[in-house]
Amino acid sequence: MKKYIIISALIIVSAFAKAQEQSIPLDTIYANDTKNVALFFPEPIRQGITGSDNFVFTYNREKEQYFGLLQAKPGKESNLLVVNRNGSIFSYIVRYKKQLSKLNYFILLSSSIGNEKPIVKDSVLVESSEELVDNSTYYYQKFCSYLLNRKQRIARIKKRNEGIILTVENIVFDKDELYFVIEIENNSTLDYDLNFLNLSIETRQKGKRKSLQRLYKEPIYKHNLPSKIKENEMARFVYVLPKFSLSDDRRAILELNEKDGERNIEMKLSHRYINNPN
Repeated sequence: MKKYIIISALIIVSAFAKAQEQSIPLDTIYANDTKNVALFFPEPIRQGITGSDNFVFTYNREKEQYFGLLQAKPGKESNLLVVNRNGSIFSYIVRYKKQLSKLNYFILLSSSIGNEKPIVKDSVLVESSEELVDNSTYYYQKFCSYLLNRKQRIARIKKRNEGIILTVENIVFDKDELYFVIEIENNSTLDYDLNFLNLSIETRQKGKRKSLQRLYKEPIYKHNLPSKIKENEMARFVYVLPKFSLSDDRRAILELNEKDGERNIEMKLSHRYINNPN
């Protein structure tokens, strides 16, 4: 235990020395005791340390994962040090704040203050796959994965047809987007080939001649969308759309269509779900 503390202390000292050497100001992350603040890193977390007991940083120590959760109790500010699997070191000031305006932090490799392993100056630098993906796509990938790992639900929004069950598990608002966590379950004895899953806005036209008009909403990102759901299996995925709200005379329509089949589902989503996401 003493050896572990000494090693941790050496890492902290070397990290801050590196930060001071490069004159890199440390970013501040705010947390409280009622919500989880999620930090997503470019590589799996190998070690995470806070400098004070009133801050707790939890991560999976058995199976390395890309994200950790930060909580805080009222008290003095402290620091958080995180080491990734590839040796990259990240350091932040952490403070308690009663009201939080940001719950998710997606950390770029470029924000690392250094590496615990010596780097040879003449070595060939290879860009990681994360750096080749634009920042917005990388953000969507990590946040969608995070949502799929959560057990949060917005309501029991479910509809079925001939053994095919369409469920909207959750609707989450983050930044300028709405994230729809969707599940398709195949309880039939035939594979389900997905033709399309569209989300549209339906407006009721007022007047003597009442009619319905639909406007298709194009997702800006689709995460883990399947092309086939085999018999007795299910698929969970996420649609990301620009944020929108609905008046009480409008509603969202989720339309599931089977390729070369008739097990189609049309689900109506009330404006209450869209306007009150998690």
